[in-house]
Formats: sequence, C-alpha cells, structure tokens
Amino acid sequence: MPFINTKVNVAVSPEKEENIKSALGRAVACIRGKSEGWLMVNIEDSQRLYFRGDKITPDAFVEVKIYGSASRNEYNALTAEITNILGSELGISPDRIYVKYEEVQNWGWNGSNF
Repeated sequence: MPFINTKVNVAVSPEKEENIKSALGRAVACIRGKSEGWLMVNIEDSQRLYFRGDKITPDAFVEVKIYGSASRNEYNALTAEITNILGSELGISPDRIYVKYEEVQNWGWNGSNF
C-alpha cells in the first residue's frame, strides 16, 4: 500500500510520465513486501518549486507513504532509485531532489482498514 507523490518544476510528457510510473513500480520493491500491485502514483509537473532561492533549475519533491515500516537500508535503496529515475527521465540532479518518507499505521482500502 505505498503511495508515491512526485512534484517537479518541469513539464512531463505523457511518455515520460509512463516511464516514471513504470520505473517507480519496479523501484518500490526495494522495500520488503511492497510491489507495483499495491502502488498508487501521482505525478505533478510544472509546479512552482523554489529550491535554494530559485525555480529555474529542475527540482523535485517526492513523498513516499507506506503502510507499516521499512529499514534505513530499504529507504536508502529506494531514494537511490528515485533519484536515478528522475535524473534519467527528467534531467533532475540528485542534489535537487528531496524525498520524504512517512510510515502509516492505519491504511484504509475497500471499505475497511488493514
């Protein structure tokens, strides 16, 4: 039950969006027990992100919410994958990407909670 919300300050073509979505689907497996089969992805492009005082350089803010918890090593692996994906698909430098993790203990789906 992971959710990955990606905000970038560059335009994302439909082809790039599909590539990013698919790559995130593979990358989420860095966290034990998580798979694309339960992953929800949101990609918000052309956002007004200011980082280090400017909004000209390509930037990204990524929020990853998971049901349960994960290890530091799993988070490190997923962060590396996310930065590689956004770098290769959108040309965003790793030092211009923030990734925030949130562990959720209550997650609703299909009319009830896990």
